[in-house]
Amino acid sequence: MIQPHGIGGTVRAFGRRVRSGDIGSLPVVIGLILIWVAFSLLNPNFLSSTNLVNLTLQCAAVGTISIGIVLVLLLGEIDLSVGSVSGLSAAILAVSFVNMGWPLPVSLSASLLAGVAVGLLYGFLYTRFGVPSFVITLAGLLGFLGLQLWVLGSTGSINIPFDSWIVQFAQQWFLPDWLSYVLVVLTALAYAAQLFVTANRRAAAGLSAVPATSIVVRSVFLLLVLGVPAWYLNQTRGVGAMFLLFLVLVVVMNFFLTRTRWGRSVYAVGGNVEAARRSGINVTRVYITVFVLCSTFAALGGILAAGRLAAANQGSGGGDTNLNAIAAAVIGGASLFGGRGSAFSALLGILVIQSISSGLTLLNLDSSIRYMITGAVLLLAVIVDSLSRRTRVSHGRA
Repeated sequence: MIQPHGIGGTVRAFGRRVRSGDIGSLPVVIGLILIWVAFSLLNPNFLSSTNLVNLTLQCAAVGTISIGIVLVLLLGEIDLSVGSVSGLSAAILAVSFVNMGWPLPVSLSASLLAGVAVGLLYGFLYTRFGVPSFVITLAGLLGFLGLQLWVLGSTGSINIPFDSWIVQFAQQWFLPDWLSYVLVVLTALAYAAQLFVTANRRAAAGLSAVPATSIVVRSVFLLLVLGVPAWYLNQTRGVGAMFLLFLVLVVVMNFFLTRTRWGRSVYAVGGNVEAARRSGINVTRVYITVFVLCSTFAALGGILAAGRLAAANQGSGGGDTNLNAIAAAVIGGASLFGGRGSAFSALLGILVIQSISSGLTLLNLDSSIRYMITGAVLLLAVIVDSLSRRTRVSHGRA
């Protein structure tokens, strides 16, 4: 039987979850709002449509890599080599497409298959020999960096033609205004339909369900959350195709994590691997698939970065790529203790990191300040995660 609780009941239930330590993405959302308000007061150009379009495009490549980091963090593991894997993928794309004359789809496939192969190697070493993921991926960071330099050869840098569609996709393709609005409406309708289906199933089973009014309010809120940014970005160039791809990947991975048996297995293994094994979950398969997905997302991020820069060089995947991808996942709410987080952690986290970078650039502050602020935000995120975990334990919700 449905237990009517209305919007007020939903708010009270949310308050109870927060008090018990189940804070979800609340801290990072509040932090992102404060960052945007602070930078907009210091420089009004920060919230200009032009700057926000650039910010979204800057998020896509590293954000894609961060999706894979979220997956391994859900298992309580880590991958330190995603930067090197992304650089290797970019190198394979440039060498095969430009120097060897392969068709672009073949070059893209080879780059992605390289990521799959790396993930299979990591999964085999971890499940067969029990080598800690920290050690495996640290070795991979060094090894695949060397392989990247070997693939590039003596030139060290290869330009990708601007008229190739991978460069056009990353730099020049933007959604028409009408299409962005259609996608926003369809997304809100799909969300509402999913909530109604879930509510009806729970009602038929005699369980409490979300009332129709709450579903409508949530759907309208989502429509505004997506529609207002789309309208604002359309004041200049609009929603970039590369950023849309990143959003689609986040939504798809969130679906697989929350709506499939595999996703439930990932959370179960991250929560308690021995309990998951005894419940009949194929733990080995879960580890291998997650390592493969992480390296594949790293390879795809390298492809997007190469398209964005129209080049691959010895610095591809280097610098702060690795650290930003990991930091984005943690800042976005993925727990270092495993078992908690979502694909949206990558989206929220990379928005925070790129907002800090963009804001400091507009203020003409050098990268040293950016590194220190990003490090402080990362440390704060880990402290919040640790404190919320203690609260959950004390309330019996760990």
